[in-house]
Amino acid sequence: SMVNKELEQDMDFVLNAVVLGRAARNKANIKNRQPLSSLYIQAQKKVYDPNIINLVAEEINVKNIEIVKDDSKFVTYELKPQLKTVGPKYGKSLGGIRNYLQSVSLTDAATKIVADVNNGKALTFDVNGETIELTKDDLLIAPMNKPGYALEADAVMSVVIDTNLTEDLIKEGIARELTSKIQTMRKDAGFEVVDHIVVGYEGQGKAIDVLKSDAGILSGVLADKLADTLDGYTQEWDINGETVKLSVKKI
Repeated sequence: SMVNKELEQDMDFVLNAVVLGRAARNKANIKNRQPLSSLYIQAQKKVYDPNIINLVAEEINVKNIEIVKDDSKFVTYELKPQLKTVGPKYGKSLGGIRNYLQSVSLTDAATKIVADVNNGKALTFDVNGETIELTKDDLLIAPMNKPGYALEADAVMSVVIDTNLTEDLIKEGIARELTSKIQTMRKDAGFEVVDHIVVGYEGQGKAIDVLKSDAGILSGVLADKLADTLDGYTQEWDINGETVKLSVKKI
């Protein structure tokens, strides 16, 4: 009698969305520390408490989550003929059929074709004067992400992340990377959790610019000072493709 079934279902929704969201990040090769602007969820599952969605945002590190009715605006399709059915019917026109399907693949036309054949309609077009009529069984349909998005789906849910990164998002991601590296160095240097430090740096580029601007990094690692010379425990890091040397010294 104490079991909250609605809460259980909401947490199942969260876990499902987080797994797919992380898979979408991996597909797009975007680290979880890099903030993203938006994530879209299309699901058959019902959410009882809308605030539960905030847990997904925290786990996937996105600014905004939107529940959508369908994911069609994020997905396009690659279409190819199913040779075992199309070959016997239109063998001589197979090359033309392949060329036509290639011409409409990854376009809005492909999205409409998939919607139509899923609803039982036939795809009809002309190849060298011959009328071709293909059903869903005659097509190999491969869903593809539209540029700027990464999608992962299972039987009951699809999750799409917006992979477009603004300058502010990139800087925030770099700040998180730097914070993580400095925290690792604190631990490796044997500092206590309450020890205050000086952070030194050497290098050029966006990562150094972010470090100089602070961006909350220094307070997050208990650093009272930033120095442009290396002193103390020193390590070299790759921060988003830029080589940066950092040092930490206990005050």
